[in-house]
Amino acid sequence: MATATIPLKSPGASLSTGQPGETVYHVKPGTGGTLIEVKGFNLYYGTKQALFDIDMDIEQGLVTALIGPSGCGKSTLLRSLNRMNDLIDGLKTTGRIVIDGTDIYAPNIDVIGLRKRMGMVFQKPNPFPMTIADNVTYPLKVDGVHDRTVLNETTERALKGAALWEEVKDRLKDNALGLSGGQQQRLCIARAIAADPDVLLMDEPCSALDPIATAKIEELIYQLRGHYSIIIVTHNMQQAARVSDNTAFMYLGKLIEYGETTSIFTNPLVPKTEDYVTGRFG
Repeated sequence: MATATIPLKSPGASLSTGQPGETVYHVKPGTGGTLIEVKGFNLYYGTKQALFDIDMDIEQGLVTALIGPSGCGKSTLLRSLNRMNDLIDGLKTTGRIVIDGTDIYAPNIDVIGLRKRMGMVFQKPNPFPMTIADNVTYPLKVDGVHDRTVLNETTERALKGAALWEEVKDRLKDNALGLSGGQQQRLCIARAIAADPDVLLMDEPCSALDPIATAKIEELIYQLRGHYSIIIVTHNMQQAARVSDNTAFMYLGKLIEYGETTSIFTNPLVPKTEDYVTGRFG
């Protein structure tokens, strides 16, 4: 596994705020090592640059939150990790994103295989207009898996993993569109983990949900931590503080500060970060 290249802050060590324009890092090494390395990554939509020289290491088995005001590049960075941005005309990237030693933007990369390693949960629940069970097993069927025993076992495993099994185990043949919004989002999480990915990418997964449903999703994220490496984009700073281990603050397409969540929220090293987490702008 690749070695982390982010400057790490050891217990008791001090770290300067760096020069203006430089990203400030204070991430302690995790026990699982580095899973994803983003190195000098830039992204352009035609002539417009959306991401500027992003450098960060994402640790195995932890929850990493991407925060910042609207339009700062959070979702763009998230979607760069599974190359969903490839679908946009005029896209150009430079730099590297390395997963397990492989540059995912290399010319010969299997993009479909890459996306299978990364479950994606979107801002609004997007269940398919089919049964609850068929929603969960859809990724397997696309891969040609039709063994009924495997499909049934996967349905139960994924729904239990998404904390939804007890609520729907007697309704598996019902249309998924009949579920509540919070249940639909947990179903989408079950669908995302059915193929046992390495990473869960979550783009504002609670923004369309009520507080009770949001609390269930946050509890689920906590339970899934360790089983998957989770990267979550959120505008809700309280949510980032509750669910994440590390937090990256982005502004105008740049990574401003990246560190342990407790440090980012209680002792940020960059004035702009402090202004954002204390609500002075955003």
